[in-house]
Amino acid sequence: MTETPAVPAFDLDKATKHLAERDEHLKRLIEETVPFQLKIEAAQSPYETLLEAVTHQSISGKAAATIFARVKALSSNGGIPTPREMLKLRKPALRKAGLSGAKILAMKDLAQKTINGVVPTLEQAQRLSDEELVKRLVSVRGIGAWTVEMFLIFRLGRPDVLPIHDLGVKKGWSITYGKKHMPKPKELLAFGERWRPYRTVASWYMWRACQRAGNAAMRKIRPARVRKPRQHAERGRAASKRPRRKHL
Repeated sequence: MTETPAVPAFDLDKATKHLAERDEHLKRLIEETVPFQLKIEAAQSPYETLLEAVTHQSISGKAAATIFARVKALSSNGGIPTPREMLKLRKPALRKAGLSGAKILAMKDLAQKTINGVVPTLEQAQRLSDEELVKRLVSVRGIGAWTVEMFLIFRLGRPDVLPIHDLGVKKGWSITYGKKHMPKPKELLAFGERWRPYRTVASWYMWRACQRAGNAAMRKIRPARVRKPRQHAERGRAASKRPRRKHL
C-alpha cells in the first residue's frame, strides 16, 4: 500500500498556536521536535482498513503482513476480499492462511455489518461525527476503541482524537510532564480537555516525546498507580492496631 502525507482538514498553524498558548510543556515540545505531519494509507475503505487491523491484532507486523497476503490470495482478483467474498470463504481456508478462530469470526462480522450498512463507506464515514463512527465500528466483533481511533487519525485525519488507552500517548505524557507513572485513562482524558479541539495534534506530539526520549527512558515509566479499596485499607490499619496475644 502506498503511504502519502495527509493534508490535514484543519489549519495546522492555528492548531499548534492554540496548544502552545494553553500548555507550556507542549509548547516546548512543539518548538524542539519536528513539525506535525500525518501519513495515511491511500484508497482504503473502513472495511478494508479494519480487516487489516484485525489481522494485525496480537502478532508482529511481519507475521500479520504474511497472513494478510494469504487472505488476499483467496479473493477472486488477488486483492482484499470483498465483504461478500469474505462471508463465502470457508473457515478451513482462512485457518490455513494463518487466522485464528476469533479473527475469522471478527472478519465475518465485519463483512456482514458492512453489507448491512453499519460499517459505512469511506464517503459516508467522512460525513459522520467521531462519536457516531466510534459507536458504529466498535459494534463489530473484535474492534475496540483504539482501533477506531487510529482509523480516525490516520485514515480520516480527524483533528480532535485522544487515544487514552494508547501506551505511547500515555508514556509520552509522563515523559513530557516529568511523571514517574503513566496516567490512568480517565486522568488523561480530563487533562486533555485543555487540548481541545486539537487533541490529535497533542497525541502526535506525545508519540514524538517517546521517540526523543528513547527506550531506556520509556522503560522507567511505571504503570498507573492503583489505589487499594478504602475498606481493605481500613481493615489493614485496624488489624495492625490490635494488641498481639502473648503466648504462654
